[in-house]
Amino acid sequence: MATVIPHGKFIDGDGHVIDSNIKDFLPAPYTGRGKQGVGVRGAFPAPDVLHNEPVHLLPGAHNQSGPVEWAEFLKDVGIETTVLYPSLGLAIGNVSNRDWAIGLCRGYNDWLDATYLKIGKQFQGMALLPMQDPEEAARELRRCVSELGMRGGMMPANGLAANLGAKQFWPVYAEAERLGCALAVHGGGHQKLGLDTLESYPPVHALGHPFGQMISCAGMIFNGVFDRFPGLRVAYLEGGVAWLLLALERFDRSYETHVPYNPRGEMLKLAEGQRVSGYIKSLVDQGRFVVGCEGDEPMIGEAIRQLGAQAFFFSSDYPHEVNAEKCKHEIGEILEHETLSPDQKNLVLRDTAQRFYRL
Repeated sequence: MATVIPHGKFIDGDGHVIDSNIKDFLPAPYTGRGKQGVGVRGAFPAPDVLHNEPVHLLPGAHNQSGPVEWAEFLKDVGIETTVLYPSLGLAIGNVSNRDWAIGLCRGYNDWLDATYLKIGKQFQGMALLPMQDPEEAARELRRCVSELGMRGGMMPANGLAANLGAKQFWPVYAEAERLGCALAVHGGGHQKLGLDTLESYPPVHALGHPFGQMISCAGMIFNGVFDRFPGLRVAYLEGGVAWLLLALERFDRSYETHVPYNPRGEMLKLAEGQRVSGYIKSLVDQGRFVVGCEGDEPMIGEAIRQLGAQAFFFSSDYPHEVNAEKCKHEIGEILEHETLSPDQKNLVLRDTAQRFYRL
């Protein structure tokens, strides 16, 4: 009988860095601009107008963690490797100036490499991509994977002028397929999702992440992205697991009763008798479709029953809403889950992330 991966060997598929001071790594002409330049208000734009409400946080969460604090966290929680994503850089989709988006992404990626990735293999990186200019995004993905050793690239779930299934983004998907690297869709900005008039931040945070993931996933699935790029691997992060169950249910019924015309053959094409949920399950089985989970979601058992544990990997989200104690609790929830087998627990805590990122 299989045994569960021991403490110290877990993989965190979605951690975060505090990227508030990347200005020294920005390329020309954005460096050394003085008091009125980069650094007065920070390099990245605000994720939305909804983050400003004062709230009580867990002790130790949202701290100014750097590599030292991250290393202590990994040892304490029992994580061997973390794959790092930005914090302020999650708002990259809100940048309207293409040249500035390109400069920001290059500066962030160089900062991440110098500050974390050069320390050791416990830190792995995902490149920030300027999707405002897909050709440049593909070029930056190639640089970061080929020269800096990153595992792939991150795309924002919200903020861009088009959904992620749009044809304009095909150069990025083609390059990721050619490189054999991963892509990840990450939430963070919740504007223009119908939440802007809510007066309390908790429901905005609760709904904004899964809404962004559902829209991004829908665009990529129904626009035929996975068919056109059969080597593409994509993760959908920080929305929990319940959004996917809702999407599977709604996608099936809506497609069966509203089959679209597809004269150019570029949209989703299902096999005879196949449902959208079965199509997504086939992507999961191929290691091409993965969802991040925190471990304490009530629906994780049902999600694994429907799609298999290979569809999910553990995400710490440190140092955002969580501290070390909460992460240990969430890992414990997976380890103690009554309906999951040891093999399924291993997949969520290590094997799925290892396969997806090719660690």
